[in-house]
Amino acid sequence: MQVQLVPLGSVTVGPRSWRENTVRSVRRAERLVRQTHAGRPRSCTGPASSSKRTDAEATGERIDEEKRGDGRDSSCRKKPSRPRTTGTTFPRGTQTTYAAPFPPPSLREKCAEASVGVATEYMRSVREVEGQLRRQAGTVTQEGTKLERERGHLEKTLRSLTYDLQVNRKSAEWRTKRPAAAETGRDGADYLLARERRELAEAKRDLEAVLRSALTQLQALGQCSRQLLECVSERSRVLDLLPHAGSASTTGHGSHSQPFAKTDPTGPFTPECKHVLEASGLAVSESQLLRENIRQRITSAIARQKAAHRTVNDGLVKKIAETITLKQNLTLMAAATRQAMFRKQREINCIRHSHDRAQGPEYSGDILSREKLNRPLVQVYQRHPGTQLPEAAQLIQGSAVLRRCLLSSEDELARLQGTCLNLVSDLHGKSAAAQVDSAVVRMRRQLVDRRAVPTILQQGAY
Repeated sequence: MQVQLVPLGSVTVGPRSWRENTVRSVRRAERLVRQTHAGRPRSCTGPASSSKRTDAEATGERIDEEKRGDGRDSSCRKKPSRPRTTGTTFPRGTQTTYAAPFPPPSLREKCAEASVGVATEYMRSVREVEGQLRRQAGTVTQEGTKLERERGHLEKTLRSLTYDLQVNRKSAEWRTKRPAAAETGRDGADYLLARERRELAEAKRDLEAVLRSALTQLQALGQCSRQLLECVSERSRVLDLLPHAGSASTTGHGSHSQPFAKTDPTGPFTPECKHVLEASGLAVSESQLLRENIRQRITSAIARQKAAHRTVNDGLVKKIAETITLKQNLTLMAAATRQAMFRKQREINCIRHSHDRAQGPEYSGDILSREKLNRPLVQVYQRHPGTQLPEAAQLIQGSAVLRRCLLSSEDELARLQGTCLNLVSDLHGKSAAAQVDSAVVRMRRQLVDRRAVPTILQQGAY
């Protein structure tokens, strides 16, 4: 409601100063009401400016009042008016909104609302930090699972290498069971077995070193996971009143794409959280590199293992082939030697028979008349001087020659018999050696083919 001045009476009776003082008081009250209604208390303005404004307004009001006084006198003479309610008249367009200079009655509600806003914003930020920590913990857990799987493959490969070392040792032991002394000497197959043993031992040492690194990395990942969960538990202490559904930690959005950059010991993202996130990220990167290294080492070990196994088997098969070839040659030569022995024996029999015939019968009564050196024809022929016959000398010389031939043939027969025995013995040794080597190859193929190596690694070995 607007407040208007009450027009004075048409007839001025009182003195001028008395009227001006009253008008001045009314103006002052009007100004104070306007300031109070506008929400600008007198104490809010400076004292110097308010005093200057008061003097100027007082001077202007006095002049205006004098001018309006004359006009009101003339107007009052023309038209009398009814007195109105006492108040202050505000010009049109004046803002009449109430703004109190003191706190409103809803101060407690507004303070509580502001506190709720601050707490809610802090909780939401903490929820984003918690979501980031939980996602990192999930990443660490997944990386730990993958590394654990690689560790299982590594242990299977180590068991396979250990089993191959046992097979190598058993193969070397079996090869010592070859009968002949000539067959137990070191050969190319023994060299290949020793080389396979060195290769397997070296691959086993490499994989054991990688396994120790994997176990250490698994412990580091477990420590990082525990630290992340501890940070999550500590951050979750202020999230009891926030819903889980639709939050940043469950939907996977929010701080995942925009991680926190600044840390504050009293803020949502503390230096401890940043340190744990950085440490876990470094551990995950190291674990990924270690998994790649493990896969490469396992692939290399399997390739070396298969190459060494194939080389030894090929060497043993080649040794068996060489042994069989020598065995065949020995069989042929033994048959030829036996044939020579029989031929020499027949020759000796013939020589002995000739020698016996040349010597004549052992009993003189068995000598025929035509075989005697004093038979009648010889006696008649020897009646003249110088008529000696060479029959006796020839018989003596022929007997001596036959005796020498008999001794030589018997010596040759003895040598042939010894050679044949050596050939037969060597033949038996070669047969036994071939059987032992065949058994070793068969054993290696049966045992090594059952080794526990992951199929995916066997496929990636070559």
